[in-house]
Amino acid sequence: MSSSPTSAQRRFIPDLSPERLREIQLDGLRRTVAQARNSPQYRALLDACGVEPGDIRSLDDLRRLPLTDVEDLRRGYPLPLLCVPEEEVTRIHASSGTTGKRKILAYTRRDIETFCLQMARCYELAGLTPHDRMQVAVGYGLWTAGAGFQLGSELFGMLTIPVGPGNLEMHLQLLADMGATCFGATASMALLLAEEAERAGLTGKLRLRKVICGAETRSEKMRLAIESKLGLEGSYDIAGMTEMYGPGTAMDCDAHNGLHYWADLFIIEVLDPETLEAVPEGEVGEMVVTSLRKEAVPLLRYRTHDLTRLIPGVCPCGLAMPRHDRILGRSDDMIIYRGVNIYPGQIMDVIGEFPELGGEYQAELTRDARGLDHLTLTVERAGETTAGGDAALAEAVAARLRSRILARMEVKVAHYGSLPRTFSKSKRVLDKRYGDTA
Repeated sequence: MSSSPTSAQRRFIPDLSPERLREIQLDGLRRTVAQARNSPQYRALLDACGVEPGDIRSLDDLRRLPLTDVEDLRRGYPLPLLCVPEEEVTRIHASSGTTGKRKILAYTRRDIETFCLQMARCYELAGLTPHDRMQVAVGYGLWTAGAGFQLGSELFGMLTIPVGPGNLEMHLQLLADMGATCFGATASMALLLAEEAERAGLTGKLRLRKVICGAETRSEKMRLAIESKLGLEGSYDIAGMTEMYGPGTAMDCDAHNGLHYWADLFIIEVLDPETLEAVPEGEVGEMVVTSLRKEAVPLLRYRTHDLTRLIPGVCPCGLAMPRHDRILGRSDDMIIYRGVNIYPGQIMDVIGEFPELGGEYQAELTRDARGLDHLTLTVERAGETTAGGDAALAEAVAARLRSRILARMEVKVAHYGSLPRTFSKSKRVLDKRYGDTA
């Protein structure tokens, strides 16, 4: 039975007709183009396209705007694409970049308010109320996740328990002592918590009724395992990225048939990553996002490189907000592993720090029967290096990667020349996770 709120019960999710939503989007698009012209970077891009704010007369004019990418963020480091005076910036958040420098995004006070609003909408869609208690197990600091989960929960009116990731023993104790009814974490951590609670015989003693999972793709099998082991009423996938405020840009509902995205805050296009033309609704392509309210760093047709599709029709839950599918993969080389963005260049940089290693590597991502993701990195010894110290070398490389990339992976050392070579681009990343449809 669905626990999603009716339109009369919603405080944060607007009840918008298709006509009113289009009006909001057109007005927001015009304001976004005007705001973007405050950035010299954006102004140059818009001038090259010959677009002024007054030229936006319909939503079809979105196609006249320039496409932007992570390279635009790299060029403007440390405050890229800034469209407000620096004294109006109240916070920054950051995520992984393709080089040693992180992608830093600036926020105004109103941006933070919108960030909190989209998270509050997600809690509302999950059927939570201000009487619930939210325990946060996602990362704090430069990452957006912890701040988003916590501030959105506080805006929503829930008692909030900000613990952060890891430390299952503390989480279980606080779940029991504080009576949290909702838990926010990566899917991997939620499953580990569920298994530990089951082993400790705590399932029936906890008040937990909802779990919200983000930062990594989970299978249907994984969702059902988490719900079963914790005795939940439901669990939900949440989407987001730093460029789009952070978590909360889209949310699963009780129908589990795609994620509702807040189309009054963003316009989402799905384009063919090769031709950059729109694909028909329902077909897979690359998600491209244009913001409608962002002040500090608005997005103009920002290529996320996430592969998904727009889901046609009305959701069985009754919410009119449109939906996109879960993230089905990437159109670039970035790896999303247990909530961490990893670029092959980062792996290559670490390998290059070890003279005992050659330059070739292969990363294999798999998903086990429990739904947990695993990453195995195979590296080659340098041609003149013997096999005697392989175990210590693998451990040292794994530790350096964990320190640098913040991800645990298994490292194996192979003979020089054992990894495949090709005359074209080597297939260094083997992602075997997305074939799991169970």
